Amino acid sequence: MEVRQVDAKQGWQWIVTGFGLFRRIPLVWIIVCFTLMLIAFTLALIPMAGQFIFTLLSPVFLAGIMMGCKALEQGEGLEVAHLLSGFRSNPAPLITIGGIYLIGQILILGVFMLVGGDVLMGLLMEGKRVDENELKSVSGDMLSASLVGLTLSIPLLMAVWFAPLLVIFKGVPPLEAMRLSFFACLKNIIAFQIYAVILVVLTIIATIPYGLGLFVLIPTVFASIYTSYKDIFESSAATA
Repeated sequence: MEVRQVDAKQGWQWIVTGFGLFRRIPLVWIIVCFTLMLIAFTLALIPMAGQFIFTLLSPVFLAGIMMGCKALEQGEGLEVAHLLSGFRSNPAPLITIGGIYLIGQILILGVFMLVGGDVLMGLLMEGKRVDENELKSVSGDMLSASLVGLTLSIPLLMAVWFAPLLVIFKGVPPLEAMRLSFFACLKNIIAFQIYAVILVVLTIIATIPYGLGLFVLIPTVFASIYTSYKDIFESSAATA
């Protein structure tokens, strides 16, 4: 399977094209994203297990939204029902991706706690109070632990970024899909760096007016995942 290397400027173009998909039916996009957040919040009410369940199912929901993006691109409509489309299209490989991602997150959290030390572990897990000297110590440990956690989280995110799309659109097995996703992100690392920086700036701007901009940004990010996939894995360029 060909993995294209695109120009660095495409990092910005993915967002622009994603916004174009959002602009076609903005109200439906907002309802779809609100429904997904409602599902996440509802599952979060289940102690411990809720977060694990949502992480497992996240690739299935994402796959459904990506199927909606494809339908929208082809002149059909995006519907709330697309959120569940992944469950009707061989969900086992998608849940496998979610399981691997969940295990990766747990391992990274373990490393974070190990690097942070006992004081940080007690602070985060038990809400333990610390004095001024311990606070200075734990601040350094937290910085080190955060850097290690970020360093480990980025490759994991790269591995799952395109994986659900490769499963549903190309029929690629989960592990191979994660390998291809990681390789695709690595091959286009400059474009993704520009993409990430722009998203950080847009997120800051979106949160200023009482967070109202997130109603536009979140759907645009979902749509941009699809457009970046098209740009890198399809023979034609991303949808304009």
